[in-house]
Amino acid sequence: MPNTERVTVTLPAEVVRSIDSLEPNRSKFILEAVNRELQRRRRRELQRSLRSPHPESVELAEAGFKDWAQSLPEEDASDLVRLDSGKAVRWIPNKGWVEK
Repeated sequence: MPNTERVTVTLPAEVVRSIDSLEPNRSKFILEAVNRELQRRRRRELQRSLRSPHPESVELAEAGFKDWAQSLPEEDASDLVRLDSGKAVRWIPNKGWVEK
């Protein structure tokens, strides 16, 4: 069984009754709800990041992947980068990544 920690959460009685009417295992219900919310927030943060990438990401994109990969030491590049795979993309402000 995965590591677990006991937490105390205070909820309005009406919410607890609603949970109990749908799922006899409160912990399971709350765990599923928390996992969904965490996933939703990660997705929202990823979308925000894609709309406004870090300046270094933009610089890397402008320099070009091939140039960046060729700048790596040969012993690193062969394990990390396959120049014959992937698609060429470029960043367009307020639009995002688009194929070249």
